[in-house]
Amino acid sequence: MLCIIFATDYLKKTIMKHILSLLMGLFCCVAVSAQTYDELIDKAMDAVDKDSLLQAETYFKEALRLEPANMRNALLFSNLGTIQRRMGKPKEALESYTMALNKTPFSVTMLLNRASLLLELDYLDRAYVDYCDVLDVDRKNKEALMFRAYIHMRRRQYPEARLDYKAFLEEDPGNKTARLGLAMVNQKDKRFQESLEEFNRLIVDYPTDVSLLKARAELEVDMNALDMALLDLENAAKLTPNDAEIYVLCGDIYLLQGKKREAYVAFEKAIELGVPRPELNDRLKSSKK
Repeated sequence: MLCIIFATDYLKKTIMKHILSLLMGLFCCVAVSAQTYDELIDKAMDAVDKDSLLQAETYFKEALRLEPANMRNALLFSNLGTIQRRMGKPKEALESYTMALNKTPFSVTMLLNRASLLLELDYLDRAYVDYCDVLDVDRKNKEALMFRAYIHMRRRQYPEARLDYKAFLEEDPGNKTARLGLAMVNQKDKRFQESLEEFNRLIVDYPTDVSLLKARAELEVDMNALDMALLDLENAAKLTPNDAEIYVLCGDIYLLQGKKREAYVAFEKAIELGVPRPELNDRLKSSKK
């Protein structure tokens, strides 16, 4: 009998706890719902400032639910998308950006936000359309030109990529990234002399940039200027002696020249600097034959 009474009391307490939890949840919902559109936005922005992204997402969603026809909702959807992106929810962010653009289809900022997310998700075709739409509104937009050129590169559309890089450089002639992009486009398109001239100018401007020396060396390999490539790699090794990639590139060039002993030494040096031996096994075998 005592056990039955104890069980009954325990059950009552458990039920009461559930009821209290439910009432508290309902109270919170009512409290959020009772706030005005502007108050919810203010709270959302405060939450963003405090890096409380989940709370900010909740407030933005409630504001959108409260006034679905409000003209400011395009900006709210855009902010919501950015928060969701930061939270690691790219599909939800994409939906939010799309809702924003449904309301303001010619917003350059919102198109760029969605395009960059699409690019991050490797949806190249959809990102390309957004960048084209940006350039229809603002034909000199540097971000759209840069990333549309990158998409053209990925698609092996080298003449189109060249045009976008040149348009970018008309607005920002000294931009290192665009200059490098143009040099690489010309290399891919087998316009080797134009590529070499741009690499030469870049290296004059950035003489200690090892990545440029390595890139020019790879171009020189394409041009069959193997000794020049080795010279660039030698200079690169002086600047960064622990760069294993330099020695892999040297080994590959030595193999092309038939210098198997030098190739073997270079590959062993690369392994010493951290390249896993299995990655170079085939090269090592070739350098021993």
